[in-house]
Amino acid sequence: MPSQAAVTEFAALETTLDAHRLRVDAALKEFHRPGRAAEASAAVEYALFAPAKRLRPVLALLTAEILQGDTLALLPAACAIEMVHTASLILDDLPSMDDAAQRRGRPATHVAHGEANAILAAFALQNRGFEVLAAGWPGAPSPTVRLMMARELAAAIGLDGMIAGQSVDLSMTGRGVDFETLEFIHSRKTGALFIASATVGALAAGAAERERAAIAAYAKNLGLAFQVVDDLIDVTHTAGEAGKDVNQDTRKTTFVSFAGVAGARQLALELAQTSQQALQIFGPRAQPLRDLARYVVTRGR
Repeated sequence: MPSQAAVTEFAALETTLDAHRLRVDAALKEFHRPGRAAEASAAVEYALFAPAKRLRPVLALLTAEILQGDTLALLPAACAIEMVHTASLILDDLPSMDDAAQRRGRPATHVAHGEANAILAAFALQNRGFEVLAAGWPGAPSPTVRLMMARELAAAIGLDGMIAGQSVDLSMTGRGVDFETLEFIHSRKTGALFIASATVGALAAGAAERERAAIAAYAKNLGLAFQVVDDLIDVTHTAGEAGKDVNQDTRKTTFVSFAGVAGARQLALELAQTSQQALQIFGPRAQPLRDLARYVVTRGR
């Protein structure tokens, strides 16, 4: 959790983030479809409606907002992002993956609902996310723009995205990893969905290609900074503070094991600064995104 000083410094940003999070929470309930498979549906609801910061869909909304896009019309797409993200968390926690017992402050989905229903819930959430994008909604972006959004989201979780990062991460368990490989893993496991989320927001706002490239560069470094801080939390926080299992990465090379606690904190700061530099073309209007980059680093204090 951020320090009290950080909360005071970022009070306005916190208010904005909370407002967007509440909108996403409400919209998720609207766009969730229980279906006829009671046990799998219960697992979906357990995972999807767990207390969460909703940072990725909020990033999409915040990006659209600073680019003067219609955030209300973007809400369903933001829900699609959160559904895909939640699916990835369910899969990441499985015994065959990271074997985590806690997520979002309570037992992981496979612990609470069984491994089979957890896997079914992950597929259901991912499919529902793309169904939302395909179906459209009142005030939705054009079919062409929604297709671009779907392609961004699909690429983020595909064989060149999150799956690539997770696969390499698993293959390196118990082995030494150089910095280039470590960056490859986390630019995909974490950074890819950050990039897709921000790009979806930019697409909704009708951003030009140059603007989308700047937003993507910002989000890539924001995602890496977020991951470095996650690695810090794993070794400096309790499970209660983190809301998930800690000391999970003892057999893996992380940014902390690679650079030490002080080095990892410095790296997070540098990545946050680099992300902010990518926003120069937007001038003062991008200040909320700059504040978000600085705020993310405070999680590891």
